Amino acid sequence: MLATPKSRGFISGKGKLLPVNLDAIQEAFKDGAVVTPAALVKRGLISAGANRGVKILGRGEVTMKLTVKNCEVSAKAKEKIEAAGGTLI
Repeated sequence: MLATPKSRGFISGKGKLLPVNLDAIQEAFKDGAVVTPAALVKRGLISAGANRGVKILGRGEVTMKLTVKNCEVSAKAKEKIEAAGGTLI
């Protein structure tokens, strides 16, 4: 009979943030839209069952005003959103 190997190390119960790039947001939202995790689920950019946060990454360009709520934002994405006239809440 084989022994069951011991599992080692700590595994965090908190998962990693779900990444969403600016180019996907640019295609899915209209000018002046409010970007929230619920809005991202509604448009199919993230899965509904995920109990994790969302992080917006800076790949792509933004040419419209967006209001981002309840999402983590990378430094590059923050620069691009604010340069386009958007806000982070």
